[in-house]
Amino acid sequence: MNSRPHKQSMSELKLRRLTEHNQRLREDLARPRIRVSEASASLIRYCKITKDPLVPSVWGPVAKNEDPYSSQSSGGGGCCVVQ
Repeated sequence: MNSRPHKQSMSELKLRRLTEHNQRLREDLARPRIRVSEASASLIRYCKITKDPLVPSVWGPVAKNEDPYSSQSSGGGGCCVVQ
């Protein structure tokens, strides 16, 4: 007689899991999408107008004061900051 509540609770658990999975699939379906061609065109446009100091072969040498990766400290000569 104990097996009946167990089977009912297992079926309820399966139903809850399926319902949650269904809800996640509905959320994925509702997510706004764009075409790959639009996304790649947008990425190319961004790369053409955004200067990247890590690619000097494309953008030319970067001035020391414009380079966010150069050491900004005037003294010490160290590369690390300890906080």
